[in-house]
Amino acid sequence: MSQAAEWLGPDGVLAARLPGFSPRPAQLAMAEAVAQAFSNASTVMIEAGTGTGKTYAYLAPALASGQRVLVSTGTKNLQDQLYRRDLPRLVEALGVPVRTALLKGRANYLCLHRMKRARDNPAARTHWRALDEVARWSRQTADGDLADLGARGDDDALARQITSTAENCLGSRCEDYNDCFVVKARRQAQGAELLVVNHHLLFADYVLKQEGFGQLLSGVDAVVIDEAHQLPALAAQFFGQRLSTRQLRDLARDIASETDTLGDLPDLRQAADRLEAACAPLEACFVRMNQRATLTQFLALPGVTEALAALRQELSGLLAQLAPVEERNAELAAAVARALDVSERMDAILDGRGEAQVRWVEPLARGGSLNATPIVVADGFRKMLETYPGAWVLTSATLAAGGRFDHFAGQLGLDPDTGLALESPFDFMQQARLWLPEGLPDPGQAHHPQAVAEACLPLLEASNGGIFFLCTSRRALSQIAAWLRPRLRHTLLVQGEADRAQLLQQFADDGNAVLVGTSSFWEGVDVRGRALRVVVIDKLPFAAPGDPVFDARLQALRAQGRNPFNDHQLPEAIMTLRQGVGRLIRDVEDRGLLVLCDPRLRSKPYGRRVLASLPAMPQLDGVEAALEWVATL
Repeated sequence: MSQAAEWLGPDGVLAARLPGFSPRPAQLAMAEAVAQAFSNASTVMIEAGTGTGKTYAYLAPALASGQRVLVSTGTKNLQDQLYRRDLPRLVEALGVPVRTALLKGRANYLCLHRMKRARDNPAARTHWRALDEVARWSRQTADGDLADLGARGDDDALARQITSTAENCLGSRCEDYNDCFVVKARRQAQGAELLVVNHHLLFADYVLKQEGFGQLLSGVDAVVIDEAHQLPALAAQFFGQRLSTRQLRDLARDIASETDTLGDLPDLRQAADRLEAACAPLEACFVRMNQRATLTQFLALPGVTEALAALRQELSGLLAQLAPVEERNAELAAAVARALDVSERMDAILDGRGEAQVRWVEPLARGGSLNATPIVVADGFRKMLETYPGAWVLTSATLAAGGRFDHFAGQLGLDPDTGLALESPFDFMQQARLWLPEGLPDPGQAHHPQAVAEACLPLLEASNGGIFFLCTSRRALSQIAAWLRPRLRHTLLVQGEADRAQLLQQFADDGNAVLVGTSSFWEGVDVRGRALRVVVIDKLPFAAPGDPVFDARLQALRAQGRNPFNDHQLPEAIMTLRQGVGRLIRDVEDRGLLVLCDPRLRSKPYGRRVLASLPAMPQLDGVEAALEWVATL
């Protein structure tokens, strides 16, 4: 038995010292698998069902290994939770001396240089009071993490002025380099034995090699990736190319601001102004779009070709004006490198060739983005693992579909036989019930969302609230919320009417509320106790057709003679569904009802495959049985 398994066992130090800790067979099995991967420098995929306690199951082996370990989480919130709550508890209970560090992307840290420039810029006068507050805080903070700044750190317009990006950072040429919070955080990270990052930073560091001042993975003996089900989508994002109109505007504005400071470069100032002005016609083209589209479809819209040609011309003119003054100061030298990078990305996206990538566009809140995304990411991810040999542990509550790792492993070029599936220690047969309402219309019909709400209204009364409605689209969310609102005597919380954390806190505090949400509520939500008693899922979460990247992947599978539905669409839907189902039972004392409102689970042959992938729980026959069960909750 490994040292970590002994710590986690019934006679271990954690059972003796950590209040509320109880040994779990699945946790012990996972700790052994992680310890073995560390020892053999091998790769392992571990699906750890809800309640396994996977955080301790990989942290304990990491602390016992004596190796330098990097842990990557899915979000910054999970990153903070792991570093500020889980890790300190474990380290204190074990009494193991270890140097730890938390590292976020540079956008989370105050940039002293840009803060000073913003305070000196007359154009920033609307933020002068806020900038003064930031300046006072900058003299008190130890790490410059904007999360500690409170609400000010959430102000997008302000944050852009006081943070740096990989493009506009001056690096060692900056006069504030020695006091830079990003540099300090990196140095601390490089000296840590256990480093906690998030997936975006990990990929950016590997792919872009510009996110900081070195490579995170250099010198690391083992990598643990939590919430690993997110990796295929993130790999596609980072292994591709992206350029937004906002990036172009930011480039133009930063150069214009520098010319204002210098005061003697009118031609360069005019070139920067022309570049920013050239963004407007392209942004007007994006306004006419309501969803992603292929680049070919976008180019067919009136005015797009002309707008792109004008933009490229002005970018070329800006580079011509920048070149003679590149050596004048660090800001202009950085602007040249930045403009060249933007130009190269634009060329790669607009002029790129090859069947291995799909070129597409996306409208954003203002403007839009041009993108080139690889259809297959397996080669890129495999190269990432080969570049940094050592132990790689990929874990999540949902990595398998129907008990097999073929789909997830295939996307990343991994061996599916290296997967280990551990069932949840929760007793779903006793704690949960499943109800499939009868008589609902096909999910493709427009009135399906309302029918879902109508079918579940009796449950609301019987359960006295405590319900999550997890929707697969914004349309379903708005229709279900609109139908429920005049009919509920309970608090109705709707995604978009407050931020996610606030809605979840209100839901937990109320105890009898009803929450209607979409994708962001399907994972990373942990509501324990009776506040959440019923989870309603409107339909199977198949990806909507029409997304350029998704459609290109399906076409690639067809070209290989494979079945896109069985080999991609269904496994993806099952993994997503299991994430949503995982919101229901979060503790050994929880009890609840799962309601799946998709009639295809009964009518289609694949329905049996979907149901077999869920935790085994009794299925209720009819609405009366469902009402009786929720009345006991």
